[in-house]
Amino acid sequence: MKHVVLKWCCLFTMLLAALPLCAQTPSTPTTTPSVSEKLSQLDQRVTAAQSSADNAWMLVSAALVLMMTGPGLALFYGGLVRRKNTLAIMMQSFMLMALISVLWALVGYSLCFGGNGPVIGGFEHAFLRGVGADPNPDYAGTIPQSTFMIYQLMFAVITPALITGATAERMKFSGTVLFLTLWFFVVYAPLAHMVWGKGGFLNAALGGKFPTLDFAGGTVVHISSGVSALVCALYLGKRTGFPKQPMPPHSLVLSFIGACLLWVGWFGFNAGSALASNALATSAFIATHFATAAAALSWSLAEWIKNGRPSALGAISGAVAGLVAITPAAGFVGPMPALAIGFIAGLVCYWMVTKVKAIFGYDDALDAFGVHGAGGTIGALLTGIFAQQVINPIFGAGKRVGGLDGHWGQIGNQIVGIAIAWGFAIIGTIVLLKITDMITGVRVTEEQEIEGLDVTQHGEEAYYLES
Repeated sequence: MKHVVLKWCCLFTMLLAALPLCAQTPSTPTTTPSVSEKLSQLDQRVTAAQSSADNAWMLVSAALVLMMTGPGLALFYGGLVRRKNTLAIMMQSFMLMALISVLWALVGYSLCFGGNGPVIGGFEHAFLRGVGADPNPDYAGTIPQSTFMIYQLMFAVITPALITGATAERMKFSGTVLFLTLWFFVVYAPLAHMVWGKGGFLNAALGGKFPTLDFAGGTVVHISSGVSALVCALYLGKRTGFPKQPMPPHSLVLSFIGACLLWVGWFGFNAGSALASNALATSAFIATHFATAAAALSWSLAEWIKNGRPSALGAISGAVAGLVAITPAAGFVGPMPALAIGFIAGLVCYWMVTKVKAIFGYDDALDAFGVHGAGGTIGALLTGIFAQQVINPIFGAGKRVGGLDGHWGQIGNQIVGIAIAWGFAIIGTIVLLKITDMITGVRVTEEQEIEGLDVTQHGEEAYYLES
């Protein structure tokens, strides 16, 4: 009996131990992703990471280019004028930051990058319609079109602001606002579309008839503004007292700071024009820096030989000349050609500012033509010589790009682009100045000019100095 009880106890214990195992349900077998699914997921993550990196770089670049206008150009020009005109010239740069931004949002972006016409865009993106988070594969396939739009806006802002260097100290503020509004639509928008827009007559990447190499704005920005500046200077006439009365810069310290800000901001201007955070952006960054350094040295060297000493004004002017000249070439040339372009530009622009200006006697107050018009022209020509497909195969893999590749015909395309930019700037500026003169007038009176534009145009003074 005792053994029977023990036997039943052991059996009962075993049953209790087995109950949890019986209660468990069999697990559902897991599905292992296939190799193709894993590769697809990996590709999606890589694409998202690339888009985020490119977008971050382009937003930073947009901010850098805006910094070129204010405070960069505002300080650079502000220090070069006489004290009584400091606020007036700075106000012009600041006002254009606001004015062009509004015009760009309404219709400017659409005219530059909408449609596919040979000369001007359409109205498909008027009021920024359709400009959102989705990329525009025609221009920048890895960033939102809204990022591309805001980046290109900053180019449109600084371009007309450069012209104010030639009209400084004698042009009405009302005339400046009206003229540069018209100039944006008649000169800048068509050139921007022709060079950078889809179907543009000069577009090198999207099937233009005369593919002009202009990576970041040698023709669109610097030739257009520099040549227009010369026309404005001739139309307005000389400042009262020029050239007999000395008109030295009132604060080279301001100009020095402005030039340094321009140098830094220009990396967004040129390297940002790669439209991605890639090796091409790095190459453009390097070319920009080396060309600027070489131009600052060559201008200073020429001044040293002529005058027995280099000046701070000469050094910073040379740096800006180098920045201008490398702009069309930045994404097409290596470091050594960049040094050559900068060195040549420094000498050419120095000659334009010190010799040519004196020979013809025009009053380009802050040398907008001597630096931007001449520098942009020489830079565009040298781009055709030094561009290489190993840096940027813009015409397709294995296809020659510039003279160093053996494609000397590209110089002809560059000349066509330069001629069109000069023509648009000259004719457009003359017509628009006539229209502006009839509506608001373009030049202040002699009394207002003598008193200074700060007081007569804005009722303020840059400096209140105690006696």
